[in-house]
Amino acid sequence: MTVLETINKANDIKNIDPQLYDNLASEIRAFLLEKVSKHGGHLASNLGAVELTMALHLCLTFPEDKLIWDVGHQSYVHKILTGRKEGFDSLRQLDGMSGFPKIAESDTDAFNTGHSSTSLSVALGMAKARDLKGDKNTIVAVIGDGALSGGMAFEALNNMGQLKSNLIIILNDNKMSISENVGGLSKYLNRLRVGNKYNNFKGSVERTLLKIPNIGEPIAKTVKRSKDSIKSLVVPGMFFEDMGITYVGPIDGHDVKVLKTTIENAKKLNRPIIIHVLSKKGKGYALAERYPDHFHGVNPFDVNTGKALVKKEVSSYTDIFSKTLIKLAKTNTDIVAITAAMADGTGLNAFAKEYKNRFFDVGIAEEHAVTFAAGMAASGLRPVVAVYSSFLQRAYDQILHDVCISRLPVVFAVDRSGLVGQDGDTHQGIFDTSYLSSLPNMTIIAPKNRYELSRAMEFAFSYDGPVAIKYPRGDAYYELKGDNRALELGKGEVIYKSGKEKGNKIAIVAVGSMMKEANEAYLMLKEKGHLVTLVNPVFIKPFDKKMIKSLAKNHDVIITVEDNVYQGGFGQMIASYLRSVNSKTELQILAIDDKFVEHGTVSELRRRLGIDALAIYERAMKYL
Repeated sequence: MTVLETINKANDIKNIDPQLYDNLASEIRAFLLEKVSKHGGHLASNLGAVELTMALHLCLTFPEDKLIWDVGHQSYVHKILTGRKEGFDSLRQLDGMSGFPKIAESDTDAFNTGHSSTSLSVALGMAKARDLKGDKNTIVAVIGDGALSGGMAFEALNNMGQLKSNLIIILNDNKMSISENVGGLSKYLNRLRVGNKYNNFKGSVERTLLKIPNIGEPIAKTVKRSKDSIKSLVVPGMFFEDMGITYVGPIDGHDVKVLKTTIENAKKLNRPIIIHVLSKKGKGYALAERYPDHFHGVNPFDVNTGKALVKKEVSSYTDIFSKTLIKLAKTNTDIVAITAAMADGTGLNAFAKEYKNRFFDVGIAEEHAVTFAAGMAASGLRPVVAVYSSFLQRAYDQILHDVCISRLPVVFAVDRSGLVGQDGDTHQGIFDTSYLSSLPNMTIIAPKNRYELSRAMEFAFSYDGPVAIKYPRGDAYYELKGDNRALELGKGEVIYKSGKEKGNKIAIVAVGSMMKEANEAYLMLKEKGHLVTLVNPVFIKPFDKKMIKSLAKNHDVIITVEDNVYQGGFGQMIASYLRSVNSKTELQILAIDDKFVEHGTVSELRRRLGIDALAIYERAMKYL
């Protein structure tokens, strides 16, 4: 029997012989590699957190103690050690186990997480609640060095110094977020990483002072008592200590026994403490160690070569955005590009290589990214902020207050708009139409395919005001190429026209990437002998009111299709407009109900949510 086979529920690890810790770590890594290579998921971050998670489970008792994972994609080992090994066969699949902590999945998951820099605020809130209730449990937050650059983390640290009870923060320092870390905090942590030199230096100075006759010992004691003495000289700023938080480290993040001893000692303090742990992202799998960003989140792959099992055949929307941006920047030297620690995921790596001085990665700081862009735009540049839809939510106030009020020409490249699939509810980009359309001065474009994405970018960089271009994850749709026309503000496009005189009753209006589903439905209806009108609105805001009014005049039913939530979505905007012009045309809105959407493939989720080609076809057939 393997060591891992003896762990079937929370706290079983406490029964393992310490001599077998290394064996268990190796078995966990082999298990992770086997399962993630088959089903996809987050690999490098979990491989790097094996010993740390083991040590935490040796020191904590679940579910009484609380472990909060920042982001949470590194919680796979925690799931293994809490009796969820079997769940990895359905990892991130429809109705299967989530790739992130989920309270509904296990009472050992203390908090639902998915976005960065939230763990310290959650942990501090739990610690305050514990103290008010008179409980004695241990609360631990694990945060990465990349996530520590997020604004919320600083706000929590500022508040944390007032805590007069125990709270343990594990700073899991692997020098990476998704992209390589940047900025002043990263440089500060680099200095902390030489902490052993400080300890050796401090001991040497004290020994030297003690050798001085008569005056050596008093001086040594004075120096030792001084908060701002040797330690402040060697570790500039003493950032954590000066905020009232005890700092320990750096220590080896792959030595279970040292980690365990440190955590046990930390539990005895009646104040917050940060344990700085050095780990290697991707540890144990040579390819992931060498290319940690590539193996951050992966689809099924060949373990021997690291190559994806499903070969990429066509360019993604992200690829098209990247190539078009480089092309436009050659003739427009005012174009600059900004991202929040996602240069690879947003396609800006290629831009950075071409225009190093015009590329800015601000770290995990979406709010700062937007206002930073506003400052650039106010100074005459044409910035593009490339960010995932679900992460742009975090900068809503900055978009409103710092960009839209001043009508600044900032372009928002909203990647992963719509359903993203297997990362689940925290990552689905199904709210962007709703939260962006409420902002005055904001223009929103949803291109139907790869060609229209390029045209949308050309329009955005020539427009005098903020523009958001929303496009999905995955292969770029290439059908319905059209006439490659330049976009005109607020003008839609009728792709197939079959007016009432031809026996048609229905117009289908599909937003952005949903045109692929709508076109399939159109072909299914055509095969049955039914001609319908197929419309691409292009602009969500302002939408083409003249075109919508004409559709209502010439059709009995309009069906809108979008992969945004119903509330505040495009369909609801059309409904409001039709009421305002007293239209009697029936409107059917296919959108996502008022709920969060769990993980699964995009096609599975569209089917379940009733917004795929078959759902459009079936809705149309009710009227034919």
